[in-house]
Amino acid sequence: MRTFALRIAALAALFCGQPFQPEALAWHDKTHLSVAEAAGFELWYSAAAPDVAKSKEMFEPFEKPNHFFNNTANKPVTPDMVMKQAGSYNKPCDEEGHIYGAIIGSVREYQTASKTGKYANYPLVFCAHYCGDLSMPLHNTTYDDFNKERHSVNDGIIENSVRGNIAKIQSMMTPPVIQSEADLVKEIAAIAESARLLGLKMRQENRNMTPEEAYTQVARSASLLKAILAWSEKPTAVVTK
Repeated sequence: MRTFALRIAALAALFCGQPFQPEALAWHDKTHLSVAEAAGFELWYSAAAPDVAKSKEMFEPFEKPNHFFNNTANKPVTPDMVMKQAGSYNKPCDEEGHIYGAIIGSVREYQTASKTGKYANYPLVFCAHYCGDLSMPLHNTTYDDFNKERHSVNDGIIENSVRGNIAKIQSMMTPPVIQSEADLVKEIAAIAESARLLGLKMRQENRNMTPEEAYTQVARSASLLKAILAWSEKPTAVVTK
């Protein structure tokens, strides 16, 4: 085990020539849990685990870029942009980030594991987390001074209320029908673009998200996750809240 850890650390050091985006949380823990529960994911209580994994120094270079896209060029998010990230899942020390590719990659991992008969739930835990991150505006826009100053506050806009409002999220959900990876790519692009546009509006008005805007965003994340679960033929838990 020690040898494995040393190899991981050495590989990260080899690939990482300089530090990259220092803040990459996107929603606090209760918000992530609520997105996953609203979608009916049976392992909703593990949805914050990818942030826990990322906190380990040896895994950080590989995991952190899976949580954001630093859109410095401020380009509209298109399906082509999403597909270009598809092969970057777990690519270490990617300063630009590749959250769109991480969603695709985690779904692919689930599909591969399922075909071999292996326990396949854990890739979906990562997928649930990335779907949550996807709707956070400041994870789809450039990591500038505005982003740095307001990031943590916006991560927690609904943190204190969200666990009691799962039914509210569900009432706002409109899950798409996903029948192929192309459909998934299209939906990722649509949610990311909605987040990017909200991020621009926040900058123009020099403000944080409102709670209602945050609930709209997380409902989009939950809708995507629910659609992915249906496509994956993954049984969903019955939510009674």
